[in-house]
Amino acid sequence: MAHIKKATSMGDWFNQRIGLEKLWNVLAGHYWIPKNISFLWAMGVILTTLFVILLVSGLMLMSYYKPDALLAFDSVNKIIMQEVEYGWLWRHMHAVAASVIFLILYIHTFTGIYYRSYKQGREMIWISGILLLVLFSSEAFSGYMLPWGQMSYWAAQVITQLFGGIPIIGDAIVEWIRGDYAVSDPTLTRFFMLHVCLLPIVVIACVAFHFYTLRVPHVNNLMGDDLEIDFDLEGEKYLDGKTAESKVIPFWPGFLAKDFFYICIFMVFFFYLVGFNYSFSMDPINFDPANSLKTPPHIYPEWYFLWQYEILRGFFFDVGPLKAADIGLMAFGFAMISLAFIPWLDRSDVVKPAHKNIKFAIWFWVLILDLILLSFFGKLPADGITLGIANTYIGFALSVLYILLILVFLPLITIAERKGR
Repeated sequence: MAHIKKATSMGDWFNQRIGLEKLWNVLAGHYWIPKNISFLWAMGVILTTLFVILLVSGLMLMSYYKPDALLAFDSVNKIIMQEVEYGWLWRHMHAVAASVIFLILYIHTFTGIYYRSYKQGREMIWISGILLLVLFSSEAFSGYMLPWGQMSYWAAQVITQLFGGIPIIGDAIVEWIRGDYAVSDPTLTRFFMLHVCLLPIVVIACVAFHFYTLRVPHVNNLMGDDLEIDFDLEGEKYLDGKTAESKVIPFWPGFLAKDFFYICIFMVFFFYLVGFNYSFSMDPINFDPANSLKTPPHIYPEWYFLWQYEILRGFFFDVGPLKAADIGLMAFGFAMISLAFIPWLDRSDVVKPAHKNIKFAIWFWVLILDLILLSFFGKLPADGITLGIANTYIGFALSVLYILLILVFLPLITIAERKGR
């Protein structure tokens, strides 16, 4: 039985009953972070800030949005944007945050790859992070449909039709997702439910799990395994007042205080976009109401999906019984989850940044360049020509290169590194 004594304060009263001090020490006060880190380690807190902005702005928009095929477009573009006081501000904040969060997600993800922060007990951190990337992608797509503009409608038509490529049950799944034979009012209602109810709950649970996985192996640092740290020993040094000698700092206030500084800098950039350059997050075609009888001349997703979209359409020929659409669908599915396998495709046990291994560094920057080019050509018409070469052939070459980089070159480079030790 717990020994309860007279409380000296309200905080002490709660602490004796639910152990607030122990919880705080586990979560922040005695959770140790290496000193040898940079501003790139602040991306997680910036992502959390953006997620909060999305939740708050989403709740404000939901107060006036109508999930009805006849009313949705006007509820966004007339009521929210023109009639509700500061409705435009909330919509701009939501749209910009939805776009910028993917920029930070990609920076966060590829920082982890560059410093190889997915090994030596950090596999669950990595898997939960990639799961969050997939969940945010699902959340973004479901939200993209809600304004019910031309691009929203036709993007939904194309993406939902992808599930038709699943053998035997594909057509039934497409009809189940849409709630109809074509994208229509039931589809909008279902995606509204996904966007504002189901997916946010799953994302919050996954964020909590991601934070939990960080508590066991601790975060990586700029030097990787070159900087061997006994976190318990270094933490005791810090608590004994030897802060300069210790190699670690507490999550609070040492780490978060710096993060708050980076958040302040980021918010200046964010509100600049919200006030003056928000158009990048809103496709002009989407300001036309959805029309099932008028197909846009060129359908494309938001910028953060372009590289996956180019892989989807990059395979334009049949291979035996496999149709081009089926090959593209399989490649697209692989692209969605491929990064989750990196901890096992990296066959070396070395945890060092890319610049410590020239071959790994070349692999990393070729991967980045390939993704940029895939995104660039994903925005262009598939039947276009660039530098005298058909875009279809360029897209195919870039798609194959991505698959080879992940499945072939990464294992070969890391096996050579392991043998060379």
